[in-house]
Amino acid sequence: MKEKTYLIGDTHFDHENVIRYCKRPFRTKQEMNQLMLENWNNTVNDDDFVMFMGDMSFGRDSRPADYWLEQLKGQVIFFKGSHDQSKKVHYNHSMILDIMNQEFLFLHDPKYAPTGWNKWVVHGHLHNNWPTRYALVNGEQKTINVSVELINYKPVLLEEIINKSLARIKYWKELNTKPEYY
Repeated sequence: MKEKTYLIGDTHFDHENVIRYCKRPFRTKQEMNQLMLENWNNTVNDDDFVMFMGDMSFGRDSRPADYWLEQLKGQVIFFKGSHDQSKKVHYNHSMILDIMNQEFLFLHDPKYAPTGWNKWVVHGHLHNNWPTRYALVNGEQKTINVSVELINYKPVLLEEIINKSLARIKYWKELNTKPEYY
């Protein structure tokens, strides 16, 4: 079986307050942790890759990212988030990949995209706080927000989200193209 590549970010394992801040549908952090752990491991196989867009855990008495990585399937490409501190994890800060003849910048917080970058940005950090500007896919802004609240608390296939994004940008361009008159 061919390995797949998934995207996910901002799990915030062990973070009780994120339930309230982001209106997550959980009563306790234990319930949240369990569902996200099950969703991840029921979706991802050991040989698959997961591009994790930062903020694995947070909060008082939270367990570090390396603890959670031991519980999760897949080979994780970890992008350092605002709250990631483990010294046992290799963090990437950003990465540019050419996918389907489009450049995609992967990083935790989209505000750190280089000045003048007008290509796709795949990120986390913004959760579901600005759903119109940082929706799952914003074709106008060319952003893909894979914070868990926007992807039903489980990893999404890179290929599917890229296809959806490119379709969205094509649709957006068609809507915003002025007809030519002869």
